[in-house]
Amino acid sequence: MQKFSILDLSPVPEGETAAAALSNTVDLARTAEAAGYHRFWLAEHHNMPGIASAATSVVIGHVAGATKTMRIGAGGIMLPNHAPLVVAEQFGTLATLYPDRIDLGLGRAPGTDMATARALRRHMAPEDSFPQDVQELIAYLGDMPDNAPVRAIPGAGTHVPVWILGSSLYGAQLAAYLGLPYAFASHFAPGMLAEALAIYRSSFQPSEHLARPYAMMAAGVFAAPTDAEADYLRSSQFLAFANLRTGKPGKLPYPTDDLAGQIPAPVMAGVKQALSCSATGSAATVKEQLGRLIDTHQPDEIMVTGMIHDSAARIGSFQIAADVLSGLCGVSA
Repeated sequence: MQKFSILDLSPVPEGETAAAALSNTVDLARTAEAAGYHRFWLAEHHNMPGIASAATSVVIGHVAGATKTMRIGAGGIMLPNHAPLVVAEQFGTLATLYPDRIDLGLGRAPGTDMATARALRRHMAPEDSFPQDVQELIAYLGDMPDNAPVRAIPGAGTHVPVWILGSSLYGAQLAAYLGLPYAFASHFAPGMLAEALAIYRSSFQPSEHLARPYAMMAAGVFAAPTDAEADYLRSSQFLAFANLRTGKPGKLPYPTDDLAGQIPAPVMAGVKQALSCSATGSAATVKEQLGRLIDTHQPDEIMVTGMIHDSAARIGSFQIAADVLSGLCGVSA
């Protein structure tokens, strides 16, 4: 493993606005670029008061304009919410503005609740057209003839790298069949990580896009000068995830020293399991925990994420993580 990257959702902290969240994302991206992160991805979620990256392609353009060399992309675009041609035009435009810096990760889930999914799609089709939509989108970004009846302009000929995202075995199988890079959402759904990576690697078919399998895993990171400080910072994510699971999504809560008093034990057990692919603590603790994950799963790349209420503490956490990951990768930040 030689590369490490960041996934950001532009979290909106309690007491702050979406404008502040987007400003914090730019600050984090600039810091990440200086710290040696390879990619900075943003995710599409809708109708969530604590996430400001719903218009993902717009935020990607904003972040790309504020940085110089780091790859900026979607982790991901929820393709069932969009016509492939529109996505090709958006990311073709981004790739035209920022050549060789744009990534396009594609997910199959709606990224929201079903009522919002219906509002996004208007007329929801019962069939699963995700594989066909992926191939249609890739074709729009490829070298289409000038006389093709439908072309993405901008988009055609940009060859924006397309990734398949997943949290189950479906995405692993599709990425392997299409010969595309694969990113597993183990930061919130680690249960099938090992099996998905094994399937992807064993059934991968080389393609014009990729000669050998390339797998990325995601992990939460909460780093601070001490283990206790890191645990305190992470409490915001536990609270947010518990609120989401109990049907009360909101802004990213303030951290607390009393998680047990705010989250019922059965809910907390599920939250801890879902968020178990993570590293929390001082630099030494994070190094040990991330090192164990990397040794176990042998990813080609790791993408870290962390929902921390205070922007300065969040930036500090990713700076500590960069130092740790540089050492684990054998590269200098």
